[in-house]
This record gives sequence, structure tokens and C-alpha cells, in this order.
Amino acid sequence: VQRSHPVCFLYFTKAQCFVILIVIKTCKKMGIQTVAVHSDVDANAVHVKMADEAVCVGPAPTSKSYLNMDAIMNAIRVTGAEAVHPGYGFLSENKEFAKRLAAEGVTFIGPDTHAIQAMGDKIESKLIAKAAKVNVIPGFDGVVKTAEEAVKIAQDTGYPVMIKASAGGGGKGMRIAWNDEETREGFRFSSQEAASSFGDDRLLIEKYIDNPRHIEIQVLADQHGNALWLNERECSVQRRNQKVVEEAPSTFLDPVTRQAMGEQAVQLAKAVKYSSAGTVEFLVDSKKNFYFLEMNTRLQVEHPITECITGLDLVEQMIRVANGYQLQHKQEDIPINGWAIETRVYAEDPYKSFGLPSVGWLSQYQEPLNLAYVRVDSGIQEGSDISIYYDPMISKLITYGATRAEALARMEDALDNYVVRGVTHNISLLREIITHPRFISGDISTNFLPDIYPNGFKGHELEVDERRELLASAAALYITTQLRSQRVLGNLRASTTPMECRHWELCLELGEECHAVEVTKSGNVCTVEIDGVRLEVKGQWNLASPLLPLTINGTNRMLQCLSRDASGRIVLQYLGTLFKVRVLSKLAAKLNSYMPEKVPEDTSSILRSPMPGTVVAVSVKPGDTVAEGQEICVIEAMKMQNSLTASKQAKVKNVHCKPGETVGEGDLLIELD
Repeated sequence: VQRSHPVCFLYFTKAQCFVILIVIKTCKKMGIQTVAVHSDVDANAVHVKMADEAVCVGPAPTSKSYLNMDAIMNAIRVTGAEAVHPGYGFLSENKEFAKRLAAEGVTFIGPDTHAIQAMGDKIESKLIAKAAKVNVIPGFDGVVKTAEEAVKIAQDTGYPVMIKASAGGGGKGMRIAWNDEETREGFRFSSQEAASSFGDDRLLIEKYIDNPRHIEIQVLADQHGNALWLNERECSVQRRNQKVVEEAPSTFLDPVTRQAMGEQAVQLAKAVKYSSAGTVEFLVDSKKNFYFLEMNTRLQVEHPITECITGLDLVEQMIRVANGYQLQHKQEDIPINGWAIETRVYAEDPYKSFGLPSVGWLSQYQEPLNLAYVRVDSGIQEGSDISIYYDPMISKLITYGATRAEALARMEDALDNYVVRGVTHNISLLREIITHPRFISGDISTNFLPDIYPNGFKGHELEVDERRELLASAAALYITTQLRSQRVLGNLRASTTPMECRHWELCLELGEECHAVEVTKSGNVCTVEIDGVRLEVKGQWNLASPLLPLTINGTNRMLQCLSRDASGRIVLQYLGTLFKVRVLSKLAAKLNSYMPEKVPEDTSSILRSPMPGTVVAVSVKPGDTVAEGQEICVIEAMKMQNSLTASKQAKVKNVHCKPGETVGEGDLLIELD
């Protein structure tokens, strides 16, 4: 890679923009020019503006743009790019793409086609791992062709089993089956997702290791036979087989197990003559037995936490290796300095299956970069659009500390200071995870979320003192707002306006509860009495800022006010979760008791879309009788297919959707009698 020539970086999904920005920053540091490719809907994306050049490669659907090799190869020819960094996306592990680059004399910043093919196919990679004396999971090593064949293999292997796409990654095309019926259903959905995401519907089946840890080893190898393992990353906290929180190092591994895993990862890399950065993923049981899961022949989303504890720039290392340089380090040079945590901030509703996609326009966006030892890898900015076409990840939020406790405390602060408006996001779930006693103690597995929240995530459950803090904050904010509305340029709005009141009696509604509150104000301090307990709320009260830093009885809290209106309704983000509080005067509260209550909609007779997406299949028609739990239709969102079922036995009255249609969250799909 010569400094005087451009390098073309490919951007496949919204998640890809993160790594592309990192690559562009590294290239700027190395004096290398960059070219970005984009779909028409991403013409204003951050990576497009940051690169030296940009080329549109087609419309929004990935098959017509980011997976369109002809269009991408044409962009490379037009710009004269000498090398391609493929990011995290689909083509990053596509051997045909790597072959086409080689035929054009363009350097692929990644491994050669042999390694991509060998490790990209889960069936072949498992056989190679066996030959390289790497521990593997028991199961069927061939391709599963039919649902009935899948059932027979599952029965022979022994339930539970994992059905997975041979060419898969990122949790797509993966299903756990505990019986024959789930195997048939898993085969259908996994093959459809695999075909949609990877253009390859082949599946394999292996024994599902119940309650394991997901721990991966970062490897780095050059073209001269040198290979290193750069310690591990713990990625056990997941939903739908997709990672949510990662950390490096792991709380679970001891030096002996770490070295054994690292050495096996290097053995595998050398077995396929691997060169570049890559990741070997393992499942680890409670006795620290570890089993090869897969190898990702690309940069991982969670690579920043490895960079934090080792001090290495993995993108720079990839570029050096691609240019033929030998590794600069020996195994004994690789340190573990401190601790790093990464949380994946998604445009998702965490109250629906721990995260169903949300779409929208980022009306307000502010990253917590004012805090020390905080890194945010994002590809969006205020005004960006989160669409149905690409991955709903907003950013990767990384914090670093000398100890794990320090890194976690910084992550807590970073999440509280992160402002995201316009889409539903998962910050509430992320904050609950990193502050949960089980996570803090390191007692985690891939079943962490369903174990902790067996009935689904409900947000932060307020303790008595926390409830009082929230109510006191809402009361103080309400009074501050009322006082500000009386003034213009610091003066009372009219001479007839009475002098400021210093004492207020209010009623605060939170959920089904109503609390009588007394407030007095002096300067920036509001004294609030709730249930006989006095709380002192102090703050600068900048009502134009989305962040509301307060001190409540000496404890510093960062709240966010999402909305407030003239009727006293206030939405506050407190301890990561959104709470709706209504503040009323005593008279207004008395009159409000006479207002009729809104009758909630009977949702047992209708089916609404739980997320924005595309209707893949409709299994019923008007007049059909459906049983409770029977599949009615399938919605695909961000390449994940979701089966929607009937909540009761009934007759289908009306069908309001058809395959191929795009639907929004809450759209009416089916009516039942």
C-alpha cells in the first residue's frame, strides 16, 4: 500500500460504517488516501463525508449495492484504488470477492482466498480444526439438506442441538432446538435467514452446550508464518445469539486456560496459512473445557477492547500485513494492561424480546466523549436515519480502566451521559446488565438475559429511595419550569404577575401511585418532602440541555428530560430507564379524579407488527380457524425472521398484509373473531 495512492474501503451495512471510520482514521494517520462506497440512501452517511472520495454503488437493498460485486469492482477501477479493506460485512468473508480483487491486482486487506473459504464454511472449518488438534463440538459434519434429515440427525446427536448456517455469522441463521418440532421450524427459519443474509442456505447441526460462556481469542498473523494470540474477549451476554456486552480480559479464564486457548487458536491460524487479524471463537463450559465454535476471517465489532488492553492498533497491523511486512511483536510482548468493556448501543426496543429493531430519524444525538477513557465508534450523527435496510446498531461504546470496577463505573457514567432521541434504544438494558450483581461478580453465560429476566426485560425496578429521588427530581424540574415561564429576559413578564412563590403543594403520579409532595426553593436548591422524607435537589437547571446533572442529598445523578408539557407530564431518563411522571397542583389533581379513564384496546383479537420490517409469509386467510400459538405470519427485520403467532383459538376475520409488503411498528396485520 503506497502512501501516494488511494485505498478503497467498502461499507456493507450501517454497522460497517463504524469500522470504516476507524479504518479511515488509521489511514489518515498513515498518510493513505481513502475511497468510500455507499448506497443511494447512505449518500449523506458520515463515512462518505470523511473519506477523500466516495462512489455510489446502487440502491438501498444490499443485493443491489453493497453485495453487488460488479458495481464495487467498477468503483475500484474508476478510483484507481490499490487495496480494499472490507470492514465487517458480508463480502469481508467472501472468497469470490477476494479472487476478483486478486485477478485485478488489488490487495485485499485480509486473509487469502484459501483461508476465507476454509474458515468461512463452518463444515470445512470444523474438519480442519479437528485435524489441527483443536477441541471441537460433537455433531454432524456434513450438510443437512431437509427438515426430516435434520430431525434424524438431532435425534442421533441428542437434544438440545444448535442448527446453524454453514456460511453464517453475527447470530443470523442460528436456532436452538429442544425437540423434533423445533428442529423442523429451526431448519426452515435458519435456511431462509442464511439465504437472505449470505446467499447460501446450507445448514449443519451440532450438540448445543447448555449454559456455556462465549470466549474468543484475537489472532494476528503475517505472510511469513508468524502468528500471535492477543488474549481473549468475553462475549457471553447475548440475545438471539448476537453479542450485547463484551469485555477484555475475561473474569473466568486463568493463565493456564488462556494460554491453551491461545495456542490452539494459533494452531488453527497456521493450519490454514492465515495472514491478517482474525478471531477464533470458543464455547467454554463451567469446568473450563473449551470447544471451537468458528473462526471469523475479518475484523470483529468488539476489536476495540483488545486494542485497549494491548495497545495495538489492529487496523494498522492489518494494513502492514497486507503490504507484506512481518509482525513487529513476539508473543511475550503482548500484555494485558487494565480492563475494557464494550456495549453495543442499538436502535431497538429492549422490552420486546430483549431488542426488536426500531427505525427513525435521530432528532438529537450526543456522544459522551467529554468523559475520560471513553471511546465511541459510530457511523451516525444528529440527523442520521436508521432505516429498515441495515443493521440497527447505533454505536459501540467502549470504556477503559485500570481495573474492571473502574471500567464498569465509567461505562455507567457514559450510558447516563449518552443522548439518543428519535428512535427507541437499548441503553436501559445495557445499564441494567453492567450494574447487575451477577454481572459484576462475573457469573455470566450465554443464558444470562433469559436467566435474569425470565419474563422479559421490564426496565429498572425502583427501590424506595430511588423512587423518592425520581419524584423529587420531577417536582424540582416542574417548579423550575413554572418559574422560568413567568419571566422574560430575567424579569417578570408583567407588572401584574404576583411575586414568586417559594412554597408549593403538589401531587405526583407515577404509574398507579399518587404522592403528595411539598416543595420549597432557594436559589438552585429545591427541598422536596415526600412521605415525610426530605430530599435536597441541587442543579444548574439548564432547561435547554438534554442532560440534567443533579445532586440529590449529596449523591450525583445524571438525568435526561425527554419531554415535558403544559399538563405536567414529564418523561425522565433515570438510571437508564424512561419513567413517565405527571406533576399536578392539589386542585388539578382533585379535578383530574373526575376525568374518565381511557379503555385499553383489546389486543387478543388483533395482531399488530411488533417492529418495522417486511412481510415474508402469511399463513392464513379469512375464514381459517387458528389455534393458540399457531404461526400466522413471518416478519423480516434487519435480516432476522420473526414468527408471529395467534394469542388464542379463533377464526380469522381479516388479513391486512401480504408477502413483500413493508410494515411499520404497530401496523394492523390480522383481525380475529
